[in-house]
Amino acid sequence: MYYRKVLIFAVAFLVAFGAVGVASAKVNVNKEEQHSLQSIEPLNLAVLIQDDLVSQVGNEIGVTKDFIRSLPEGSQVMVGYITTGTLQVRQPFTTDLEKAAKSLRIPLASRGTSAFNPYVEVIEALRKFDSNGMNANAVLLISDGLDTSRGFDSTAAGQTLDIERTIAEANKRHVSIFSFYAPSVGLTSRSQLAASYGQSSLNRVSNETGGRAFFQGTTGFVTFDSYFSRLRDTLNRQYARAR
Repeated sequence: MYYRKVLIFAVAFLVAFGAVGVASAKVNVNKEEQHSLQSIEPLNLAVLIQDDLVSQVGNEIGVTKDFIRSLPEGSQVMVGYITTGTLQVRQPFTTDLEKAAKSLRIPLASRGTSAFNPYVEVIEALRKFDSNGMNANAVLLISDGLDTSRGFDSTAAGQTLDIERTIAEANKRHVSIFSFYAPSVGLTSRSQLAASYGQSSLNRVSNETGGRAFFQGTTGFVTFDSYFSRLRDTLNRQYARAR
């Protein structure tokens, strides 16, 4: 009986010690994530979120806040929401990264806030960049990428007039557009064809403005963790400080 009690105590101790080790490892990983952008040049970054994205996107607000906080000192961040016919600026450009992070809110995930065409509001956001600023300029667009303002025509994927205007405006102002695909509560959550159309559009806008589009398949939604991991890698290569 005595040896059995000793064995149970030893097993319990090892389990508890292992749990502490795992927790410590997670803290260290989080710290590495937060500091992984400190070797890049400061950015002027506009974070634009489409307001009718599926409710699961609300679970990603925490990692999005962490990403904003991880930007190098001297960066400026604007936070805006793309909703029906307008760009709702929650936070104009600020160097207070904590303030910018706290301005994020959960998307409304309602068809009543459907943008029908996110690119009109992206153009509006591009015009808020200071053309005389010293920092590199970038947009993080979180959207389904679908332009249905003139109906749904899958043959026009990535070829609409407003996509052309977005690319032209971004290049004129030297702004790279990085994009995360997420489905909306409308067509892209029900139709793989619509999702593919939206992803093709985001891919073209990002590729032709010096950014990159991130997406995982055309069905369902998991997390932004892998998106942010790949985005950090891309930014570290693209905006590395001069040695």
